[in-house]
Amino acid sequence: MRTDTRPSIAELEERIAALPPEARAAAERIFAVSSTVGRLNPPAEMRDWIVKQFGSVDAVMAQKIVKVTNLVMLEGALFNDLRARRPLEVKGADEVRETIEKSRNDPFCHPETGTPADTFGRIRGQHGVTASNIAKYDGYHGVLVFDEHDPLAQMDAETIRDRLLTCRKWALAANEEDPSAKYYFLIWNCLWRAGGSIVHGHMQMTVTRGMHYPRVEMLRRRSLEYDEQHGRDYFDDLWLVHDALGLGHERDGARVFAALAPIKESEVIILGRPGEDETSLAAGIAGVISAYRKQGVVAYNLALLLPPLNPDGNDWRRFPAHARLVDRGDPANKTSDIGGMELYAASVVAADPFRLAELLRV
Repeated sequence: MRTDTRPSIAELEERIAALPPEARAAAERIFAVSSTVGRLNPPAEMRDWIVKQFGSVDAVMAQKIVKVTNLVMLEGALFNDLRARRPLEVKGADEVRETIEKSRNDPFCHPETGTPADTFGRIRGQHGVTASNIAKYDGYHGVLVFDEHDPLAQMDAETIRDRLLTCRKWALAANEEDPSAKYYFLIWNCLWRAGGSIVHGHMQMTVTRGMHYPRVEMLRRRSLEYDEQHGRDYFDDLWLVHDALGLGHERDGARVFAALAPIKESEVIILGRPGEDETSLAAGIAGVISAYRKQGVVAYNLALLLPPLNPDGNDWRRFPAHARLVDRGDPANKTSDIGGMELYAASVVAADPFRLAELLRV
């Protein structure tokens, strides 16, 4: 039985039903929410272990599972209330610090001689310089090498804004060299657990031809279909629902919220406003990273979803620049955080978005 009275994903159905009419209607347009109970009968020999791991045997006998599906994007997550309340310990902090220190003087520490330049040269910002990725996954694939080796060094909004601006200048330089390369994408894989092959802090940028990357293009199309079907802006409704549920807050005009259908643990979405570029998200991104760090999160992914650099004949007017960030777990954990369910079915998530939202507002 639950004794915690704070908001929880376990009561999502009831919380949506209690929303004001406009927000409830938006929630019902975008999300399908259902719940079930998983039951088990443990042998007596397991009971001491269960109590140690979960607090009591009763806690595991009937486990409430909430299924949330974004009907527009067909993204979904399964939340187990028991897993959401389980305390998690980050065990790899010392190992991470040791690895970061041992990796000093890597090629990114002297980018002028340790990394190649792009054909249009390097772009310099106040907090980093660009390089050409040595092993590309698109025709234009660059790296912003942070001036600070330590990827976990304190980063304020101005530092992030400068890095985002430097990356955009790189994309514009690539686009000037090849006007058909107009679809810009940025990722930040922090540490090896999140896919970062080099410890030194860095972001990666691409511009691609023909059409945007499939998931970005799908989001554009689905959001337009939503508008045609309901006469409502998808992104505004997405924010309306999360904000009404207490999952969102604004930071320097950017709309920040803990996602109801996260791709994995503690996913946060930061929505800009149509017509603004991604630098308007800097304060929101800085706030999320600060909240992550306070909780011991050191490995995370960030992606920027952006309209093309110049018109492509498609309707991008209502597609705001936005960022998605997700916690990738403890680097000391030898078990992958992503398995067959995440690849082919739906995400299995332990972190409760309502708990995450509390942390983000601090």
